Amino acid sequence: MRLADKIAIVTGAAQGIGAATARRFAQEGARVVLTDVLESGAGVAQEIRDGGGQAEFFRADISKAADVQALVAFTVERFGALNIICNVAGINIPGSVVDLEEEIWDRTFAVNVKSMFLTAKYGIPEMQKSGGGSIINTGSANSLVAEPLLSAYVASKGGILMLTKQMALDFAKDNIRVNCVCPGWVDTTINDAHHDLFGGRAVLETMIADVQPIGRVIRPEEIADVNLFLASDESSSMTGSAIVCDGGITAK
Repeated sequence: MRLADKIAIVTGAAQGIGAATARRFAQEGARVVLTDVLESGAGVAQEIRDGGGQAEFFRADISKAADVQALVAFTVERFGALNIICNVAGINIPGSVVDLEEEIWDRTFAVNVKSMFLTAKYGIPEMQKSGGGSIINTGSANSLVAEPLLSAYVASKGGILMLTKQMALDFAKDNIRVNCVCPGWVDTTINDAHHDLFGGRAVLETMIADVQPIGRVIRPEEIADVNLFLASDESSSMTGSAIVCDGGITAK
């Protein structure tokens, strides 16, 4: 029960890494508020409750300030505090800077970066009241290295890492830790666009060892375990860090 008595918000929690993280946090004793624009997040919350955990679903577009304010207010009203924010929500739409539409660029930064600004803006004051907390931002191997035809995504993931480091400096004095998880190729829907770039999922699977040295895709549950470590006191000395869990991509 490494997160006993902790209250957590997990964004992008309807599927993939977000859903796996919400389940893992609840297994370790956290009371979890799952949020997503997809209503299927309610089913994940119900699954957690059916398994004996404590979870609620709050539908929100976390790129909108009013929605994030309401999310934080709901969490504190329902569970009494806020100790952990795990920002997982993100989008990935390929295109070079010449090909990409301006609206896609703006939406990518709104969902991938602005959302983390907003959850911190409205969540940190509640963490300060509680004596500290942990914020976990989901970056990418692309926070560290670039990739062709992913201009908005790569730029946003680089921004997430620097925002993480900056927030870590501002709030270390408040016992609030801010770290960035940098996954590689995880088996989630956000990578559907990658499949298309490589000629489809079947083609990708035949060349995955050339892309990711461990020779396979990463499971969402594997990233959820990293998120659990960062949410727990086991990582109490860590803030402003990039935790690379990319199957060896950036080792090449």
